[in-house]
Amino acid sequence: MTDAGADRPTAAPMPDEAILAAAAGLIDGADRVTVLTGAGISTDSRIPDFRGPQGVWTKNPGAERKATLQNYLADPELRRQSWRTRLDSPVWAAEPNPGHRSLLRLEVRRKLHLLITQNIDGLHHAAGSDPDRIVEVHGNVREVMCMNCDYRAPMAEALDRVRLGEEDPPCPRCGGILKSATISFGQNLVIEDIERSNDAAATCDLLLAVGSTLSVFPVARVVPIAKTSGARVVIVNGSPTEMDELADVVVQGSISDVLPRILG
Repeated sequence: MTDAGADRPTAAPMPDEAILAAAAGLIDGADRVTVLTGAGISTDSRIPDFRGPQGVWTKNPGAERKATLQNYLADPELRRQSWRTRLDSPVWAAEPNPGHRSLLRLEVRRKLHLLITQNIDGLHHAAGSDPDRIVEVHGNVREVMCMNCDYRAPMAEALDRVRLGEEDPPCPRCGGILKSATISFGQNLVIEDIERSNDAAATCDLLLAVGSTLSVFPVARVVPIAKTSGARVVIVNGSPTEMDELADVVVQGSISDVLPRILG
């Protein structure tokens, strides 16, 4: 994983060919694949994760405070800091990497049931995945929302206002507080997204988890739901996860290198 602007880290060793073949074979034999992606799929797009060694919150514990809804709503100075930070976010320059693009193969092969992502970067959309088959359980940073009314707009519009001198731009419709259209700590998840994700896990014949430590709930629950419903489970990640024991195949390595190999 890297910070914005840093070189890509030295590639992890490629897993044993037998492991890659086993994962590819399970995917070849599946008809309804539900995919769960986490921050690890985007680190090669130079978007740091949150809790890894180079993660946003690891390097700057104060950043987690900005991600707590109660603090954000109550503290105008924290909001001003948040808007300044958003101006320089590595997300705006990020592009989909081979890991994101390789998931399109599941659509081409008519195997994709649902793509569930914990990420807020919008890179699955940018890679060309069908929006109707994407569930962003933690929202999308590329939109802004009002906490008082139903106003939503592209984040770029709000950032333009910040660049023109509005340090904490209010909602243009009602004057309420604006924030990114992401799920903050203390903010409820969208129940329809969780229900759709759980339903997809219960009705798939293979669950592919990519780039997630599988430690954040309730979304990580899709793995045991799929397993107990009879689906096979393939986990692809750069390091061990909390649910490796549930997997039929665990593939450890660089996601940008490994995922294209097992998805064909």
